[in-house]
Amino acid sequence: MKKTFQKRMVRLLVSLLLLLLVAGFCYFENNVVTVSEYIIAAENVPESFDGFVIVHLSDLHNKLFGDKQKRLIEKIKAQNPDVIVITGDLIDSNHPDVDTGLLLVEEAVKIAPVYFVTGNHDNWLSDTNTFHLFQGMENCGAVVLKDEVRNLALGKEEEYITIIGVDDDTQYYKSKLRDTLELLTKGDAEKQQRPFTILLAHEPHLLPVYAEFDIDLVLSGHAHGGQFRIPFVGGFVAPDQGFLPEYTKGLYEENQTSMIVSAGLGNSVIPIRLLNRPEVVTITLKHE
Repeated sequence: MKKTFQKRMVRLLVSLLLLLLVAGFCYFENNVVTVSEYIIAAENVPESFDGFVIVHLSDLHNKLFGDKQKRLIEKIKAQNPDVIVITGDLIDSNHPDVDTGLLLVEEAVKIAPVYFVTGNHDNWLSDTNTFHLFQGMENCGAVVLKDEVRNLALGKEEEYITIIGVDDDTQYYKSKLRDTLELLTKGDAEKQQRPFTILLAHEPHLLPVYAEFDIDLVLSGHAHGGQFRIPFVGGFVAPDQGFLPEYTKGLYEENQTSMIVSAGLGNSVIPIRLLNRPEVVTITLKHE
């Protein structure tokens, strides 16, 4: 009887230990932010922008990383960015918490200028939450790009790069891009070379469309890194791409266009990540 009791206690303790290990691993995988670094070198990166640092964030889905997003902000600040871009799904439409999403923006603008484009979840919000989100963005000084072009200038001769932001709407991405890119050439016909262009667009599976327009660099999200990363295979599932998706995380190239996809920060329909930690992406531009 005594031996049987002891065996049960050992099994119980082992089971509890395994449960704690699994819980700790899941917490680590979903809450400890990693940083991925990339260098993009090109001839049309102006000399003034050599060493220019972009922090790319995506798919927060109103997740909280410590008080006032403190842990996430510390990661961002450590990259010493010149600009911060957010490529959509700041808010999760399934359980919207606009204030938590705005906390990140409010703290991020204290570090560097912030540019934002919508994702599908941001566009699925109620009218009230949509107004709250964009009013909050405006109040804290972030720039919302809805099918717009902005030039970022540096240096004595005001060399510049161009940021293009398209509102998330898969059906009209191609026509929106065409109309928006026309703004690049208006009043600029005498210039032989288009400035280095960065496109902020939420959905990565449209890389062939983006590449048609000779964009230099696309920054995207949406795929959540494939949610579960399978060693030597990649992501398991992603929105609009299904199982074993092609574009989930990292650097992709097509023609002359490079695309960097963020694995994102939060979760939505599937609440757990596996071998796929929340990610801050840092991109350094280099003049070749």
